[in-house]
Amino acid sequence: MLIKYPRTYHLPWSPGTTKDDKILKSTEHFEGKRVIVTEKLDGENTTIAKGRIYARSVDSKDHPSRHWLKNTFGYLTNILEEDIRICGENVFAEHSISYKNLISYFYGFSIWENTKCLSWEETVENFFLFEYVTTELLVLNIPHVPVIYDGIWDEDTIRNIKIQQTEKGDMEGYVVRLAKSFSIEEFPVSVAKFVRAGHVQTDEHWLNKPVVKNKLIKGLR
Repeated sequence: MLIKYPRTYHLPWSPGTTKDDKILKSTEHFEGKRVIVTEKLDGENTTIAKGRIYARSVDSKDHPSRHWLKNTFGYLTNILEEDIRICGENVFAEHSISYKNLISYFYGFSIWENTKCLSWEETVENFFLFEYVTTELLVLNIPHVPVIYDGIWDEDTIRNIKIQQTEKGDMEGYVVRLAKSFSIEEFPVSVAKFVRAGHVQTDEHWLNKPVVKNKLIKGLR
């Protein structure tokens, strides 16, 4: 099932919004619930599904920055079941942040079964192992986006997360998601993001520039 990835709302205190962004009016729906806060990587939201790999829109065109991902995980488009989609960040090409010491050019952040997003535990487990009805075992070896916080929603703690430089490079921001599974209809109240002040939004024009390759940890390729 090919589905466009939903739009993620900004947290009320996210400074890196644009006129087209949607902003949560409240975070009450997170209260009392376990959340996972992960680093927001400055790449291209990408889905791996039966039959094709695509950026946020199902009809996304080909681009040189997408070739590594297709060459590395393209075989999955023949193996994945129709109802499974793997979503993550393609960080092969430099956008606004220059990354060094990446462990991969693709970091996963969710797995979907039809219109249900799997829980965080199921997601992480399945990034490393899938079992199919054919009894074939497949090791994906997809790293998940770095986890910053795992616990019950605490707005003060999450508001005070420092947007700092990591060993990979600068942080764009962070993403909050419910640890439990949720439906695509619940997405607006299950996932939210914080984007740093002054972050350059390059989703449109970076595709028209020569590809500048981010750097993996020495020895990886």
